[in-house]
Amino acid sequence: MGNSSTSAANHGQPSLPKTSSRCVPESFTGAHDFELTNYPLLDDGVGVGKFVSSSTFSVGGYDWAIRFYPNGWKEGFCAGNVSAYIYCVDLAEGASVTTKFTLNMLEKEGKAKVTNYGRTGEHTFSLPINMCGYGNFAEKSKLESLSRTANNGNFIIRCVLTVIKEPRTERSDLIVLVPQTNLAGHLGRMWKDEQGADVTFSVGGQLFSAHRFLLAARSPVFKAELFGPMKEKSAQLIKIDDIEPPIFEALLHFVYTDSMPDDEHCKEGRTEKLQHLLVAADRYGLDRLKVLCESELSKSIDAKTVATTLVLAEQHHCKVLKEACLEFMVPPNVLRAVMATDGFRHLLASCPLVTMEILDKMCRSE
Repeated sequence: MGNSSTSAANHGQPSLPKTSSRCVPESFTGAHDFELTNYPLLDDGVGVGKFVSSSTFSVGGYDWAIRFYPNGWKEGFCAGNVSAYIYCVDLAEGASVTTKFTLNMLEKEGKAKVTNYGRTGEHTFSLPINMCGYGNFAEKSKLESLSRTANNGNFIIRCVLTVIKEPRTERSDLIVLVPQTNLAGHLGRMWKDEQGADVTFSVGGQLFSAHRFLLAARSPVFKAELFGPMKEKSAQLIKIDDIEPPIFEALLHFVYTDSMPDDEHCKEGRTEKLQHLLVAADRYGLDRLKVLCESELSKSIDAKTVATTLVLAEQHHCKVLKEACLEFMVPPNVLRAVMATDGFRHLLASCPLVTMEILDKMCRSE
């Protein structure tokens, strides 16, 4: 009886209204390179307290500039050093901007950092002081020594600046959560269910149904075949003789889902399938599928298949895949194993000039 009365009492209580909110901190980061050319002339021509400035760059809604003092910001205070500062160009009266920043001096083109000349700072800019940095940024003697040996006295000051905004609070229970797109899933099911299919392909004796407008939208070759001036007006069945059924099915899977079939469980013959799929993708102008095949083939290069993959890369203009194959074949022990394969004999017959590239890469490697 006691439990029943308690349950009834709880049931009679009105539900409390529930709201929620969250704090959202924001930050914006940008980088700017300020190149200094012929440092010795700057050293001679710009006096103490004088600066050269970068162009303005915007980060976090504010304009900034890098100021470089070849002979220091202040007499005595910066003796024997160059100075570098970040300057807030458009800071308004009463405003403040919280930042984190780094200033690094690099050799020309940013190829290498000049040793020990990097500085990191954190600062809130507010008038009357709208500049922050380092009076003793780098020793002049070291810069003068470097200018005689590296880049003709050319250097880069790189500023990486983060502007930290005031945190804002928002009602999280009023945020509309937009679901992820499922267009590929809907189109894939339509293909599998053959809903509204209006064209059929006969590939190696196997039939595949599809939708003309989607094929035309995805492939310029399908568009020409299905809607171009050379189309067969009454043909509902199109025969394809030079593609295997599994390859054509994988190609249709990409057309409808913009992804490759998930065949991780089937490792055997995967490289050969990817090779054929790359050829089909190139034939039908499916550039993204071609690049996906190129990427996967680059990850699965081995001595048995590298020669045939190299032939495809050369014939179908896959520069990255070609370079990956050549790099794989350079070691002499690997090349000996490759030369024993039928694929290498096919390479010699179909792309003889590529063998010269292999030899050239071996020589440069040695």
